[in-house]
Amino acid sequence: MFYSQGYAGANAARRYAAVHSGSRIEGATPHALVKVLFDELLIALEATALAERNNDRLKVSDKQARAMSILIALESSLDFDKGGDIATGLAQIYREARRLLLLSAKERSAEHAEQARDIIAEIADAWNQIA
Repeated sequence: MFYSQGYAGANAARRYAAVHSGSRIEGATPHALVKVLFDELLIALEATALAERNNDRLKVSDKQARAMSILIALESSLDFDKGGDIATGLAQIYREARRLLLLSAKERSAEHAEQARDIIAEIADAWNQIA
């Protein structure tokens, strides 16, 4: 066998998560799609902080990149014409979360990743209440 059972188990878990995410996306409303992005972002931010605490640089890099790409996707989906000040405020929050993530990597600090997670959790919670 080429891989250890731990690798095979982790690989299976990733495949399951991909299928689960895919099933949540199919036929979802725009509101539900943003909820999926928030859910995935919170998972990535929590994983970044945990990896930072465990000094797992490879996982920090992977999870931070995932979180950054979701933050960019959320910001790029904002409609500034229709959203006005709310869209502007959200863009500022997403930029602050990205700044905190970069600071977390630079200083190798889980606290900054946790701060980013906390501010995003507030937005995600408000988004969930809209539904």
